[in-house]
Amino acid sequence: MVRTRARNAEGTRADILAAARRRFGSGGYERTTLRAIAGDVGVDPALVIRYFGSKQQLFAAAAEFTIHLPDLTGRCPDDMADALLERFFAVWEADTTFVALLRAAMTSSTAAATMRQVFATQVAPTIAAVARDHPGPRAALIGSLVLGMATTRYVLEAPAAKAMNHDELIRWARPVIRDLLVGPAPP
Repeated sequence: MVRTRARNAEGTRADILAAARRRFGSGGYERTTLRAIAGDVGVDPALVIRYFGSKQQLFAAAAEFTIHLPDLTGRCPDDMADALLERFFAVWEADTTFVALLRAAMTSSTAAATMRQVFATQVAPTIAAVARDHPGPRAALIGSLVLGMATTRYVLEAPAAKAMNHDELIRWARPVIRDLLVGPAPP
């Protein structure tokens, strides 16, 4: 029996994006096919192409997200670290796009380039605004730390990382992020 869908272009487009995020997140960019995404939604693959053009364009649309990092200027260093971590938790847990992109970035140069773009346009400028010196290395190290935390907790699902609540994670990570943001640079 063929499943039929009500005509609703906006809803169908949203369903395709949701299916794409799931597929790219679980199977990576290379193993995900437009046919599989279309099958998940119950539409013809030609409709996916009609809405998004190509697999790469669909991936770009599915991977698009904004972190909405807070303005850190004028905050004390501990508050800066807490504000960053709280915002990262919100992105990691409330928006499946980030975790899907993180998973896909492990095997796809396209996904990795998208992740670098998010970092360069959203994370690095926020950190540069408060770093007294060496904003590039500070941003790179903070990015490494938070991406490592996200990978360990949400992709690898390491039991010790999954068992900690937000407050525990923040208590452990706060001094590291504070020092990376505003601590003395190494000689």
